[in-house]
Amino acid sequence: MAELRIVDIRDADGFGRIPPCADPGFDHRSCDYWEDGDRGSKAARLSWWDPSAAPTPPPRPAQANPFAPTTGPGFNPFASAGARLSFNPFGDEDDEPPDNPFAPRREARPAIGADQPRKLQLLGRGLAIFGTYAKLLEVDGHAVAYVQFGPLSAYPRAQRLRDLYPRLPATPLPAVITCIATTPEARGNGYARRLVAAVCDDLAGRGFAAVEAYPERRAVPDATSAATPEFWVDCGFTVAIDDDRYPVLRREL
Repeated sequence: MAELRIVDIRDADGFGRIPPCADPGFDHRSCDYWEDGDRGSKAARLSWWDPSAAPTPPPRPAQANPFAPTTGPGFNPFASAGARLSFNPFGDEDDEPPDNPFAPRREARPAIGADQPRKLQLLGRGLAIFGTYAKLLEVDGHAVAYVQFGPLSAYPRAQRLRDLYPRLPATPLPAVITCIATTPEARGNGYARRLVAAVCDDLAGRGFAAVEAYPERRAVPDATSAATPEFWVDCGFTVAIDDDRYPVLRREL
């Protein structure tokens, strides 16, 4: 029997397992279509996840700073020797203040480093508050399906589309599933539905009352990762807006 595993994408390891899109012109690892309502693209952009593919910018010439201290960090020639700071709060990490045993300890929150791929940074924006924004499903160690989701506020294009329909409930705002995709060789096995069910359970546990999806009726199957209205109905969603091109499917949690 095949071993199925659902993975939350929260770091570079999970990000590296995202399966390719059926159409090689698109790629989940560089898609910001939903995150950028004005200029977002689904295009495959190798430089987004492979730094070696990005052009190297020319080095910037060093410029002298006439206002920089001439001696030591934070040097003040007018201060007395005893008044000069031994610690520079704006200096390097090595210049650490003495430990204060009475200061409250802040729990370290998960975060994506600035050196990570741009898409991974987008997926990691809510780690400290909301949680993960994407999951994938593996069969025997191979990723076969991918889903992207999150609060409506994380996806301006979804908010813009939703604004077209004042009849949709204004409160509480739903979570959204923006993308669901299965690799061509794995289709027909119910993996995408299983992944959607896992997301719905997850969202309910995070306190959401509903989740919405926004498929395109006229889109070529491999050119969209929003699936079809029929797929969402099979996943327990109902047609909230029966638009000829941009219907809204909704599921109460």
